[in-house]
Amino acid sequence: MRDVAARAGVSAMTVSRVLKEQNVSAATRERVLAAVRELGYRRNEVARNLRLGRPSGTIGLVVTNLANPFYSRLALGAEQIADEHGLRVVLGNTGEDVQRERALVDDLAARRVDGMIVVPATADHRHLDPAALGGTPVVLAARPPSRIEADTVLVDDFGGAGAATARLLAEGHRAIGFLGNRPTVFTGAERYRGFWAAHEEAGLTPREEWVRRGPHDIASAEAAALDLLDRADAPTALFCTNNRLTLGAYRAVRRLHSGTALAGFDDFDLADLLDVPVTVVSYDADEVGRRAARLLLERLAQTPEAPVGPPRSTVVPTTIVRYGAGGA
Repeated sequence: MRDVAARAGVSAMTVSRVLKEQNVSAATRERVLAAVRELGYRRNEVARNLRLGRPSGTIGLVVTNLANPFYSRLALGAEQIADEHGLRVVLGNTGEDVQRERALVDDLAARRVDGMIVVPATADHRHLDPAALGGTPVVLAARPPSRIEADTVLVDDFGGAGAATARLLAEGHRAIGFLGNRPTVFTGAERYRGFWAAHEEAGLTPREEWVRRGPHDIASAEAAALDLLDRADAPTALFCTNNRLTLGAYRAVRRLHSGTALAGFDDFDLADLLDVPVTVVSYDADEVGRRAARLLLERLAQTPEAPVGPPRSTVVPTTIVRYGAGGA
């Protein structure tokens, strides 16, 4: 600001008044703004807010895999609500690495973000406790809190997986394979539980030899599906716990021309163009981000006189959509 003042031939106080759009003559205002443009001056909003004891105007968003469309949609939903309240979102990606997650949340807290939305990469969330982050409020998304208390937004993983599996069973399939995340991932565990429960309700028991828990991307899912479908007693249908696994299974079915029925969690672009019928568990991923942002904003707005109260949990519902032969 002193550099701008020297270039414009005015005092630093005058520069401040111009930038605050206070009463200054038109000639002086133009001289100051010309100096601002020439010097490329940008006010340091973070430093200014810290000096004035104001919030930073930013919230952190930490996800596990930006390559997964679910997390990009979640980010868009959170950004929508943040933008409506004049806030900016700072995004970080952990790659399911808990050490990177710890580093990211510590860095965001050090940068004085007003709060954070985190999709945790581990089952122990003590490092996400606001008390460990200098009082920074935290809302969890997609996975419930463990060893801390926190506001949470989940998807109906159990119900959605159960409904999709029940759809396959209703179509007459009794040999259904399972492609899912490793058991330590909450969403994978809940979706496997729903898959199992649907079988139990039909008086059946899933066969362990048709279960593959570990594929994490399209390539590994394709390899797992090829292994399952190459068996003499290959399943006639596959349930997959996310869209990348569904696409991997689709590649295997198409390569083998096996006619295997597919069902999977997460809708995805162009699903309606696949040349085999696919049943998907659909939900509004943007809504997960919107709800998380709203919960965080409510925490930020609370006062000792009007506290929000105990941690809250909300679940985004799912629906079943049928693509290909037979329609929805």
